[in-house]
Amino acid sequence: MALKSTVFKAELQVSDLDRHYYATHSLTLARHPSETDERMMARLLAYALNADEMLAFAGDVSAQDEPSLWIKDLTGAIRLWIEVGLPEPKLLRKAAGRSDAVMVYAYGRGADLWWADAASTCTQIDRLAVWKLPQQTSLALAALAKRSMQLQCLVQEGDITFSDESTTVTIERVQLKAATNRMGR
Repeated sequence: MALKSTVFKAELQVSDLDRHYYATHSLTLARHPSETDERMMARLLAYALNADEMLAFAGDVSAQDEPSLWIKDLTGAIRLWIEVGLPEPKLLRKAAGRSDAVMVYAYGRGADLWWADAASTCTQIDRLAVWKLPQQTSLALAALAKRSMQLQCLVQEGDITFSDESTTVTIERVQLKAATNRMGR
């Protein structure tokens, strides 16, 4: 018998003063049985940092031909492809060919090793921006995970805080590679 995804509900209030974006999003996240709270919350952070009325979680976590999140325009063209985790550089090259911009939010113990292996290929992809979330940040985010969440994300002058009713996490992210186009936030 196949294990079912666990459903999480999040009301996410985004106040991004840098982009002048202010909205509350009611989100349903399906956490695949193989997914950790750390990855799910990294996906939620990626959503908050790129919030847009067209941003959506893509399909199955294990699908190789779809990102973690994406923005598609009304014609179905992919404007922004967001990967969370440690994707294969070959996938990122393919994603850059299918979309206007590609972003990676790498996290976890293996992020530095992944970047050491992937950097030579990734630096050749103009449309790609790569951010690393240090492990203390991703673990602090994971501690916020609950089946029902009320969360706030504040972005001001590049500083990011993510909080619930009792805990505030200061988000540290390190830009490993900047994109050469405007969507690579």
